[in-house]
Amino acid sequence: MQRLKKILLPITAPIGFIQNHFKAMLFLLLLFILFAPQSEQDLTPNNLQEIRLVGPIMDATEIVNEINKAARNNNIKGVLLSVDSPGGAVAPSVEIAYAIRRLKAKKPVVAYAKGTMASGSYYSSIWATEIISNPGSMIGSIGVIMQGADLSEIMSKIGIKTQTIQAGKYKKIGTPDRAWTDYEVNELNKVIQGTYDMFTKDVADARSLDITKRDLYANAHIFTAVQAMEVGLVDKLGVAYDAKKRVKELSGVQKAVWNKEDKFDKLMKKLSATTAVTLSTYFPNLVLK
Repeated sequence: MQRLKKILLPITAPIGFIQNHFKAMLFLLLLFILFAPQSEQDLTPNNLQEIRLVGPIMDATEIVNEINKAARNNNIKGVLLSVDSPGGAVAPSVEIAYAIRRLKAKKPVVAYAKGTMASGSYYSSIWATEIISNPGSMIGSIGVIMQGADLSEIMSKIGIKTQTIQAGKYKKIGTPDRAWTDYEVNELNKVIQGTYDMFTKDVADARSLDITKRDLYANAHIFTAVQAMEVGLVDKLGVAYDAKKRVKELSGVQKAVWNKEDKFDKLMKKLSATTAVTLSTYFPNLVLK
């Protein structure tokens, strides 16, 4: 019997290993199916890169890192910034805009409005070499907003009062436990107007527009793609095919090899976008809108 076991060992050992580690092997197999290269082209370094700006802009860290890596990568000859975002917080939008300006100094960048390119996401795109819009996209909404709730009435009904110790006249600005005073509203208007002036000046500089006529293309107007082109906010109309073709033309590559976004990263971006929507709903802040 022992001799028979030894003879059959090359067969029984693998079977026993599979039985004991079936779940682990199944997990590894699923990982391989999800992330393994699907073709020889997947193993070829890409020479063009698509960077996606999707959903509310609440944090720019990840996308700015992508932009900076594309700028440093000598294999990348051109970049497509694919945008479908309603905008978001001021500072992250400015971070992306300035990163795109640095990138454009090294290689061509085409910003493509695939759905919505408004407010902060338009700000993010202004320094691209060209802006191409899907004919069905919504463009513009160049403006700034800050809003909050006055919860004093409901707090009174349920018997809640706030207690505050403060130093500084304006320290309670924006608190939701009462109506804002006139001097607080004036102080907030100062911030809003200053941010709006910065926004419109950068748009005018980047797009070679007349700042004295900003009411035509800014003032929170919302445009169709055709209307946006008429006032100078976009350069051309087209779909994703046209935007990619234009990146190829501007970069001068003979055979385009585009990057393929990591599936896990794509999933995490979707989760982050959903989280950002929730946070922006319940915790309003100064936003470009």
